[in-house]
Amino acid sequence: MYFNKENSFYHGIMFHHFHDEKIHSKSQGSISRDEFYKIIKHIGLENILNANEFYLRLKDNKLENKKVCITFDDCIKAQIDVALPVLEDLKIKAFFFVYTSLFDNEPDFLEIYRHFRSNYFNNIDDFYKEFFKLLDKDFKTFLKDNNKFIENKKSKFPFYSTNDINFRLIRDSLLSKEEYKKIMLIMFKEKKFEPKKYYSNLFFSEKDINQLNSLEHIVGLHSHSHHTMFENLSYEEQKNEYIKCMKKISEIISKPQSHIKVMSHPCGSYNHDTLKILKNLGIDLGFKASMHVEKDRGMKKINNSTLEIARKDHSEIIKMIK
Repeated sequence: MYFNKENSFYHGIMFHHFHDEKIHSKSQGSISRDEFYKIIKHIGLENILNANEFYLRLKDNKLENKKVCITFDDCIKAQIDVALPVLEDLKIKAFFFVYTSLFDNEPDFLEIYRHFRSNYFNNIDDFYKEFFKLLDKDFKTFLKDNNKFIENKKSKFPFYSTNDINFRLIRDSLLSKEEYKKIMLIMFKEKKFEPKKYYSNLFFSEKDINQLNSLEHIVGLHSHSHHTMFENLSYEEQKNEYIKCMKKISEIISKPQSHIKVMSHPCGSYNHDTLKILKNLGIDLGFKASMHVEKDRGMKKINNSTLEIARKDHSEIIKMIK
């Protein structure tokens, strides 16, 4: 049984990475087609609403508890190749949240870095070991000073290892984006890794976006550049990120910007400015990346607003099944 006393409220199920036996290699947290079927079976088809129905019920304040929807983030090509056929087979319509710098030939390197970590090292901890060696900053003191933050992350995201959390904290808060990129480029060179070779296998094309739209899945905002710490951007920077994203999606699917009503917060990062901007842009539904009442954000309940709807990561459901 999927629902229990901790998740009986309505929410989204969050998916990112998939693998197969052809193009998409297995990576940390990725699942196969068969595992995707098992997750849906475990939740129960009767409990899963199509994206448009979830949206309309929420908007009309008629969304019942113990109802979920399926969501995907980050324009990852394996979602099209592995997950989409399963959705179509089961007649489930999902939300796909896309960032749009990708379609200006400026993809976020988050997936490139992930592919590199997963395919050019024996395991993820080997990558972390090499990465930490290249740091020229006192990261141990930094981690010690942020112990409370790390423990909080472990509680919110139990599927992350301590090394996962430490790495992300160093990447997002100790290093600048350029400093992080510099380290990764050194590692690329050592392993003779050429990123552009993998673009078509890693990322959505505009054709993929149009296919999703034509199949009546809902395409929504995920910012333009996919900053990992979106809440650190200024009001104007955040506003421009979502304006660019909305404009580009509108152009791709040939529908007015007013047609776009949904979004998810990149890396679960946002603040009060973000919510104000989204409301002013006419966004009715937004998803966060956790199943917690985040008191540090001023939340008073789990689905604190229509722009802060909870999502459960698929990796937690896999643990339930196993």
